[in-house]
Amino acid sequence: MATYEYRCPRDGDFEVRLPLGEAGAAVDCPGCHARATRVWSAPRLARTPRALGAALDGAARSAETPEVVSRIPARRPAAAMPAHPAHARLPRL
Repeated sequence: MATYEYRCPRDGDFEVRLPLGEAGAAVDCPGCHARATRVWSAPRLARTPRALGAALDGAARSAETPEVVSRIPARRPAAAMPAHPAHARLPRL
């Protein structure tokens, strides 16, 4: 089975798994059933997790147009100290 990418004009990109060589130039979108055209891309030898892909896309977008910060972010609360007595001798940051 191979993964093919298609682009719907309404819903955007989606993937379809089909036997190798059986992908058509267009398929129906699973969301709106409109005709979606095939997008030619590099083969994916290793799948990127969705969260990592979103983080990489966000980093690429911010390289061109960085997000503007209007105030200093709130401080995170300090982590609770562990209960084990030997941990009390560890250096503090």
